[in-house]
Amino acid sequence: MAGEHREEARPLGLLHDIGAMAIMFWSVLILLFPPRFDSHEFKRQLHRIGVQSLPIAALTAFLVGIIMVVQTATYTRKTGATSFASFVAGVAVLSELGPALIGIMFSGRVGANTTAELGTMVVSEQIDALRALSIDPLKFLVVPRFVAICISLVVLTLIGDLFGLVGGALAVDLVLGVDYLSFYSGILDAGLIDELFVGLAKGLAFGVVISITSSTYGLGVSGGARGVGRAVNSCVVATAIGIFAWDYIITWIWYQWLG
Repeated sequence: MAGEHREEARPLGLLHDIGAMAIMFWSVLILLFPPRFDSHEFKRQLHRIGVQSLPIAALTAFLVGIIMVVQTATYTRKTGATSFASFVAGVAVLSELGPALIGIMFSGRVGANTTAELGTMVVSEQIDALRALSIDPLKFLVVPRFVAICISLVVLTLIGDLFGLVGGALAVDLVLGVDYLSFYSGILDAGLIDELFVGLAKGLAFGVVISITSSTYGLGVSGGARGVGRAVNSCVVATAIGIFAWDYIITWIWYQWLG
């Protein structure tokens, strides 16, 4: 599958990987409607993937809120437009940098780990053992991870929004000397509900990208331990490209067609 001929940078190899991901996505959808996957494995993955990723997601969003306020500090001091700092920080945290950076951090932690885990199971013939026991690897391994990753990333994006706005309020108070209540008032006056829903939609899309890409490269490993390393590297690169591509697509669709 996606692990073969990884060193050949040819268009045919790229098309092969895209086709493998499309097949993986379709196979997962078939198993999801109606849901047919191991609930115990799903709960275990939800804790491992979602709960344990909470600190890094919260810290990432918190720093994004601070950075956006610091970036606008010079303009805000000159003009006295404190609402501008609120607007920029709100847009960045809710719909742009917040979801994207959380997705990138999440893919580095969860996506790479999933690829390595599944790839190791392929190399050690555990996947073949599951098939010998009439256990579908997609139903037992991939679908629980898919659902857990998608749910986790949406929830982490929502929690990240909260921490990002807290970081922005803290930066406004320390850097600009503006009361944090004024910052939150500016957020409410800006009416950023659209940005909130855009960010959540991006979180869901990024979850699909991370889960499908990592599972495809993981189950497509060949060539032993070296193949696992190549698959992880390819997964990280492909996931980052997919996240930024879907970031643009969702933003364009939302504001050009729905906004």
